[in-house]
Amino acid sequence: MQLSCLQENLSRGLSVVQRAVATRTTLPITQNVLLSTDNARVKLAATNLEIAISTWVPAQVEGEGAITIPARLLTEFVNSLPSERIDISSSEQPLSMELSCARFQAHINGQDAEDFPPIPTVDEGAIGRIAPTVLRDAINRVAFAAATEDSRPVLTGIKVEIRGDSFTFAAADGFRLAIYDGKMSEPISDDIGFILPARALQEVNRLLGGQTEPVEFTVTPQRSQALFRLENAELVSQLVHGSFPDFRQLIPESYETRAVVKQDAFLRATRTASIFARDGSGIVRLNMTAAENGTGGRVAVSSRAEELGDNTGELDADVEGGDAKIAFNSKYLSEVLDVIGDGDVALETTTPSSPGVIKPAIDSDSHSYTHVVMPMFVQW
Repeated sequence: MQLSCLQENLSRGLSVVQRAVATRTTLPITQNVLLSTDNARVKLAATNLEIAISTWVPAQVEGEGAITIPARLLTEFVNSLPSERIDISSSEQPLSMELSCARFQAHINGQDAEDFPPIPTVDEGAIGRIAPTVLRDAINRVAFAAATEDSRPVLTGIKVEIRGDSFTFAAADGFRLAIYDGKMSEPISDDIGFILPARALQEVNRLLGGQTEPVEFTVTPQRSQALFRLENAELVSQLVHGSFPDFRQLIPESYETRAVVKQDAFLRATRTASIFARDGSGIVRLNMTAAENGTGGRVAVSSRAEELGDNTGELDADVEGGDAKIAFNSKYLSEVLDVIGDGDVALETTTPSSPGVIKPAIDSDSHSYTHVVMPMFVQW
C-alpha cells in the first residue's frame, strides 16, 4: 500500500471511527483501525463487534493494499503532526506502516487485514430515509432515557416503529419513558419495528455533523442488523433481540391537574432545587396551585436537605384542574426539561403516587413528544 493524503483529512477520518474501537476486549485486533485503499480514497474502519463505523478520506493512491494499525497510537501521532501532506506506505516483512509528514516520520507495527473482523454489509432489507434535523431532534429527546445497565438488555435499546411516512422512537429505563413521533422523508413500503442500541443512535447523532441530505438506513430482513448511510460515513449496528414493553399502555390516558409553565423558568427552578436535593435523596417537590378566579396559578418547586436547609422557587403557570402535588428525581426532571425545547411546557398529573407526564404545551404539526416520569414517594 502506498498513498498520500492531507493530515487534517486523515485526522478527521480517525476521529469518526475511533468511537467504534474496542476498549476492553478479548479480541485485541479490535483495538486497531483498518486502513484499505478504495479507488482514489483510503477507507478507515473500526468495530467493537457491536457497532462498526467506516469512513472515506480523499487520497492519492499509488499502490493498493490494506493493514490494521493500533488505533490510539495512530490517532495520537496523526493529530500531533502539522497540517501538511502525509505519505503512507506499508511493508510485508515485518508487517508495518511508514508515515512521513514534513520533518516527522514514524514506523508502526501492524497486523494482517485478513485477521480483522469483517465489517458487516447490509445489502437488502427495508430502506428508510429521515431528514438529519428530524433524526437529531428525535435522538436528543429519547436516547438519554434508555437504561445504561445491562440487567435488562432490551431497555438499553430504543424501540423504533415505522408505519408509512411516520416513525416512533421510544426509550425507557424503568423509571421514565420518552416517546417521539415524527415524519419520514418518504414513506416506506412495509411497516417495520426493531430495537436499536441507544449507543448506536447516539453515535449516528455524533456523525450527523453538517449533514444536509436525508440519512438512509437499511434493516436486514432477519431484523439482526441496521445500516445507517451518511454523506461520508457508514455505521452498522447489531439490533437488540427481545420484547420491548408496550410503552403506549404506560402513558396515562387522563389527568386531574395540568400546569403550563415556561421551559426556561422551570428548568432554572429545577436546577436550583437540585442543589439542595443532592443531600436530600435527589427529591424535588412540585406544588401546583390554581388561581381562585379560574385563570392563572403557580407552581412551587422546592427541595430540602435534612440539617442543611431548604429551597423554594415559584413560577407563574396556567393551572387547569384542582391543586396538586408530586415529587420527582431532580436528575430525571432536569434532563427532560433540558431537551424538550423552548416555549411552554405542560405538566400533567393525577395523584402524588401516579406517573406524571411532561410534554410541549402545543404539539408541532410535524412531530410530538411525550415524557412519562415515575414519582418519588415522600412525606408531605
